[in-house]
Amino acid sequence: MKAIITRLWEEGRTDRGDVPGWVLITLMTAGLVAAIWAVAGPALVDLFDSAIDSVTGG
Repeated sequence: MKAIITRLWEEGRTDRGDVPGWVLITLMTAGLVAAIWAVAGPALVDLFDSAIDSVTGG
């Protein structure tokens, strides 16, 4: 039983994951969101203001 636990423990320690890949994905996603926000931001603000005006009657 001890040999099985030791083997599982050692196998778990060798799998460290792909941290640089996840960091790259996170940074790319943040960049895409910033780019889309820069392009579509004013249109979204106008759309929101128009919707609020139509609801409040202003």
